Amino acid sequence: MSPTPLRPDPEVDDTPAEEESPPPACVLTFNASDASGAGGLAGDVATIAAMGAHCLPVVTAVVLRDTAETFEHHNLDADTIAEQARHILEDVPITAWKVGFLGNAEAVSAVAEVLSDYPDVPLVTYLPSVAWIDEDDQQQYLDALRELVLPQTVVLVGNHKTMTDFLLPDWDNERSPSARELAVAAAQSGAQHVLVTGMQLPNQYVDNVLANAQGPITGEKFERFETAFVGAGDTLSAALAALLSVGAELHSAVSEALSFLDQSLDAGFRPGMGNVIPDRFFWALPAADEAGGEPPEFEPDPEPEQPPKTPRRMH
Repeated sequence: MSPTPLRPDPEVDDTPAEEESPPPACVLTFNASDASGAGGLAGDVATIAAMGAHCLPVVTAVVLRDTAETFEHHNLDADTIAEQARHILEDVPITAWKVGFLGNAEAVSAVAEVLSDYPDVPLVTYLPSVAWIDEDDQQQYLDALRELVLPQTVVLVGNHKTMTDFLLPDWDNERSPSARELAVAAAQSGAQHVLVTGMQLPNQYVDNVLANAQGPITGEKFERFETAFVGAGDTLSAALAALLSVGAELHSAVSEALSFLDQSLDAGFRPGMGNVIPDRFFWALPAADEAGGEPPEFEPDPEPEQPPKTPRRMH
């Protein structure tokens, strides 16, 4: 039954109201639930919101982890995953999407079928390490991702080692593969670009490079610190998807997404006993000397002096 329309108030001015502001761009993301909030859907929602877009989160699996390590995961039924997406896609237009961890090969197939119905929507695929999965299941998952999702991917995002193991498993050269070599391997499976992070450089720096089969396009060098963190890859890929959702050019979107990640890691925090989590809302916190307001009515108990926070960069 349709709701009964509200009757106009005769005492209210009847002049037309200003048009409503357009809604934010919508990004649909397929990813796992991660209770640590570091990555997975929680990381996607926080990042995409911080970038000014709206996240449509589709749950693909439940990952059991803390801020230090991943223990195991439980898969959702492939039909349930697809139905989540199709119901919202019939209602809400999207302008980008992201694929994170999908759980198993059956879920990859279901997600790939949904993606194929929207070939003009740019797809960012994040390749996390899945080292905790049984070797046979892991191989089936990665093979399905390579065959079904990469052909629809505009940018494949991943750490240099994870990307090498996935794209060039037989690499036996003492020299690490370049971003272009990884892009060539990705292109053979249909992916248009790779965004390779954590490429080791001399003097404690790492490079992060966007490349296609013709060569590198853009990138950013970060200073490497030894602080361990979790959630960086999901943050970077979600930020990139959000920027593509508003029509940003790829090279500028990558530069801005890398800058966003760098600052998120710089402001990162350690909520538990494990790794540092990116602070995606670093920009919303006022600086200490800008906070203003009335002084507190009491002085808090003094605390032991803490060492300065170490900047968190990609490594």
